[in-house]
Amino acid sequence: MPATENVHVWGDARPLYTYTRYIQNHFGERVQKLAVDAGLSCPHRTQGRLAGGCTYCNNNAFNPSYCTPSKTIRQQLQEGITFHANRYRRANRYLAYFQAYTNTYAGVDKLRALFEEALQCDGVSGIIIATRPDCLPESVVNYLSELAQRTYLFVELGAESSHDITLERIRRGHNARSTEEAVHVLRSAGIPLGLHLIWGLPDETPEMMLQTLHWAAGLDIQTLKFHQLQILRGADLAEAWQHTPEAFQLFGLDDYLEFLVPIVEHLRPDVAIERICAEAPPKYLLAPNWGLIRNDEILRRFEKMLLARNTWQGRCWRGEF
Repeated sequence: MPATENVHVWGDARPLYTYTRYIQNHFGERVQKLAVDAGLSCPHRTQGRLAGGCTYCNNNAFNPSYCTPSKTIRQQLQEGITFHANRYRRANRYLAYFQAYTNTYAGVDKLRALFEEALQCDGVSGIIIATRPDCLPESVVNYLSELAQRTYLFVELGAESSHDITLERIRRGHNARSTEEAVHVLRSAGIPLGLHLIWGLPDETPEMMLQTLHWAAGLDIQTLKFHQLQILRGADLAEAWQHTPEAFQLFGLDDYLEFLVPIVEHLRPDVAIERICAEAPPKYLLAPNWGLIRNDEILRRFEKMLLARNTWQGRCWRGEF
């Protein structure tokens, strides 16, 4: 039967398991994520472990305009509700998304104050925490486990790649084993989680990227977020790109969508895809230049491509879930 006529295991006929469906399946209605900046940092910046931090990082490129640590968590959330209501449509429930930098890189008392302030805001039904695999001490995991018993809690881990040589090259400061251990610790504590992966990192081949996909799909995760490598103004990688652009194999939009087809086909069908690509404001983005096309339009193009080819997420998955 063609994919367009199927209701897939995730509950609709779309050719991939979207984050919208994942949230709908959990809450029974639309819920809007609201990014907040808690003013936390990361080990790179405070411990000097690896000078300059991750080579591709410029946190300002993805922080919404209302999102600044000079404002309280409550103020950011209130402004976020207004921002999204004007841009999209107003939701009835919200998730506070602690996005900037490493949001478990603080003492438990400080984290408790931040997260509890968010939960006290009207309409906030849970918390999403973006962090690193190597910043989950036992005391923090114990608190998160307790928090997960009384509210919706989700952790997003920046894994980026399964290849240690790549992780070293981009100065991540952790290896793939750190991600595997973090997934085990969080799932043992009853906390759902997702991974963030970057496609097109320096010197990675398509075969290496597919290996990363298989590695991630073999872990006990609930979502994946994909991000094409972008050269951002202010990031260390920008200087290398400006000197030797020929050393970078950046995806064009059409090539990227073609690349994603086997990635999605080999992904477990029960893993929701939160995002297939990233976007950054033009003032930060040096390359690749895909024009002003927005992420939602790129997603629609990709879904049309999958439907036209009568393929779907998990079509080539041979494991169990």
